[in-house]
Amino acid sequence: MLDYTALVAVHAVIQEGSFEAAARFLGITPSAISQRVRGYEERLGALLIIRGQPCMPTDIGRALCAHVEKVQLLEAEIAELSGSKEALPVHLKIAVNADSLATWFPEAVADFIKQEKVFLNLFVEDETVTADKLRSGEAMAAITAQTAPITGCRTIHLGKMVYIACATPSFIKSYFPEGFTKQAFTQAPCICFEKHDGLQSQWLQQNYAMPLPPKIHYIPSTQGFLNFLLAGAGWGMQPFPLVKVDIEEGRLIELQPKGAVEVDLYWVVPRLKSDLFEKLTHYLKVFWSNKENPTRDKLLKI
Repeated sequence: MLDYTALVAVHAVIQEGSFEAAARFLGITPSAISQRVRGYEERLGALLIIRGQPCMPTDIGRALCAHVEKVQLLEAEIAELSGSKEALPVHLKIAVNADSLATWFPEAVADFIKQEKVFLNLFVEDETVTADKLRSGEAMAAITAQTAPITGCRTIHLGKMVYIACATPSFIKSYFPEGFTKQAFTQAPCICFEKHDGLQSQWLQQNYAMPLPPKIHYIPSTQGFLNFLLAGAGWGMQPFPLVKVDIEEGRLIELQPKGAVEVDLYWVVPRLKSDLFEKLTHYLKVFWSNKENPTRDKLLKI
């Protein structure tokens, strides 16, 4: 049998980062936290927490924390149904790619979090690796471009995020005076989100059958990426909704109007029977089915 009193202590240490912070969070002494964690580790014969600044979970500790979070979610839903005022705030741990966070995701979930009175704890990664947070147990759901199945989860296709290659007029004048040729791309600096970001490479292969040259700036921030682009530091791929106004007003120019890259986005959610996740899934599906003109009334039809 699982010792949930000890598991809550383990989870609090991992969530808060230290035994002292976990004690404050749970309203007990650091000594009590330490005794519960150490006693449970001895009982299991396995280390659950790597002591440090901050404290980190072992693989077993991470799996147990993921279990605790699912139990807490179900308990919160039961407490709400029973009208109990003792229910703790519900935090949903979701891995989301940076471009979704900068474009459509806030609008899609805003009414949901207000209506259901839940709180988000987001992990921000490239869309090609967000599902890894779900596999590791750090997140409970994910927005991802990965299609590989995840045990215990279901995958729902949301839609396609359209990316375009663009740069400033001055950058194009400097590096592409004779047009967008292979030779020019070997000399023109490129901007990538980080090393997992394969969009620029995919675009060059798709449109010019060439690999990505090594002259790359890595800017792991959606806004920072766009700022460097607008400053003329390089060319790069941007989600069209984010740069639509910049394109229309001439601050950026699309390099190949017929060469957009479309990235399929998926919502991966546990098969856990949870009304909250069912409602959130509904919100996301409705938003994408009406993404040209989503209305609040449509989103509230749960």
